[in-house]
Amino acid sequence: MSEPHTNAPATAVLGLGAMGLPMATRLAGAFPVRAFDISGPRRDLAAEAGAVPATDPAEAVDGADVVVVAVRDQAQLNACLFGDGDGSTGACSRLRRNSVVVVTSTVGVDAVKSAAARLAEQEVLLVDAPVSGGAVRAGTGELLIMVGADEAALAVSRPVLDRLATTVHVVGGHVGDGQIMKTVNQLLCGIHTAAAAESLALAHSLGIDADAAVEVLGQGAAASFMLADRGPRMAQQYRRAADGSGGPELRSRLDIIRKDMHLVVELAKQAGVSTPVAAAADQLYQLAMAQGLAAEDDSALVTLLFPHTGT
Repeated sequence: MSEPHTNAPATAVLGLGAMGLPMATRLAGAFPVRAFDISGPRRDLAAEAGAVPATDPAEAVDGADVVVVAVRDQAQLNACLFGDGDGSTGACSRLRRNSVVVVTSTVGVDAVKSAAARLAEQEVLLVDAPVSGGAVRAGTGELLIMVGADEAALAVSRPVLDRLATTVHVVGGHVGDGQIMKTVNQLLCGIHTAAAAESLALAHSLGIDADAAVEVLGQGAAASFMLADRGPRMAQQYRRAADGSGGPELRSRLDIIRKDMHLVVELAKQAGVSTPVAAAADQLYQLAMAQGLAAEDDSALVTLLFPHTGT
């Protein structure tokens, strides 16, 4: 029989990227945390923050009540949970009965449903809990989390979710409901980021300083979170092109938002809903990928729209 869960559940974090590391840091301030990433330097940073580094996912989840997964896509989700080949290093090989896997990544409805079905064979629960808010808010526990889960799984994971978020919305009782809500969220985020890039490119081409444009637009009806967050970094992209100064800090890779917009377009097709603006934004991100910007901060989208002449 598994041991009873407590208000300070033993926690594992799988994936220490832009979101996983600050989440691990935040959780290590309240719970015993083991953390894994394929990158040794990321594991070292987690250790500095108070987490115990693990050499593989199986070691990380040994004895854990709650396992937080923060990966890029379905392929990485399956690799860390179920491993390669016989799955000997996958988390699934050592997950406790009645433990809970919390998927914080935007991986799509089919991906989390498939993972939940495989985990259920070992009597392990899954909470579909994609997050929104960015790395800074992850580190301060101010995320928005959109949850699809049954009551039993939610009860076990609730202390962890509450540590990471100021707002936990249970949008449905089924795995996949959280992914649906996050996909709708990303439709707006992707469009708003593309629109910010277009508006700043237009302002710049007409002689308006990009930083000034961000400040003005942010104080009126055109304001959005994505403009406020990406706008200054887009302006920095202009300065880099003009004088060779350093580019913005990498905070959200372009291939991530491209992946999310692809999920938006595919889910809309399945639902039979026309999303022409989202489809146009998706094509803009695909163009950026083709131009070699996949690993750049997504503010680099504005570089596709640079006027080659003028101010």
